[in-house]
Amino acid sequence: MGQKVSPIGFRTGITLGWQSTWFATKADYGNFLVEDQKIRRYVDNRFNRRLPKGAVAKTEIVRTRNEVKVTLHSARPGVVIGPRGGEVDKLREELEDLTGRKLNVNVIEIKEPDLNACLVGEAIAEQLGKRASFRRAMKQFCEAAMNAGAKGVKIICSGRLAGSEMSRKETQMLGSIPLHTLDANVDYATATARTTYGAIGVKVWIYKGKFGEEIAERPQRRRPPRRISPAGRDRDRGGAKRGASRGRQAPAASPPASPPVEPDKSESNTTEAS
Repeated sequence: MGQKVSPIGFRTGITLGWQSTWFATKADYGNFLVEDQKIRRYVDNRFNRRLPKGAVAKTEIVRTRNEVKVTLHSARPGVVIGPRGGEVDKLREELEDLTGRKLNVNVIEIKEPDLNACLVGEAIAEQLGKRASFRRAMKQFCEAAMNAGAKGVKIICSGRLAGSEMSRKETQMLGSIPLHTLDANVDYATATARTTYGAIGVKVWIYKGKFGEEIAERPQRRRPPRRISPAGRDRDRGGAKRGASRGRQAPAASPPASPPVEPDKSESNTTEAS
């Protein structure tokens, strides 16, 4: 049997931080854990399972002595915030009624959704639910992640793919994914597509590079500068044309045109008098 480890849990506490940050006594630990699960489930049902979707990928919870701080990482912060912040205030009131504590809700924008494993997995699951081709969807999102700057992508879909009688597993992979390297920033997420012929599981790995290395935007292609041989540069400095450096002689400069010669007026007068 293969011993598989979640890339998120493998790096938590070493290169990744906890998604829930708080300290509790032995008596309160179980209650806080259940509250965190209720908050995450409510946010997921509110913004990821209903229209319009807010595309919330991660929910971070920080507890202090007096209040609970909830941070939502969303690719569509406008939907989560709402007009004039009305949706955030409504969400805060609903979470306070759910937990019975004072809450503070913040929203952070995900600038590159193609590099977030959770959003990619949910998008593929949504495509499979619409009876799209699983191979085309997997290839499309792999290429989108690589174009966004990822160094490696792997997507696995398993289940009754295309409605087949026997379930199977299909894998699409581009680039490299170093799962054993703790310095590697590997994002991982799972999603489930509910179809008429059964559930299809989706797993996504995205390798973004080493921790601390920001993904730079790919520069646009530009034409390389025209190269000139050293001999041509010397001739160019002397005033010759660039074509002379390639073995062609520069055309000789034509002499300046001489001004037209006017006839002498004195001679014309003497001829007329005679």
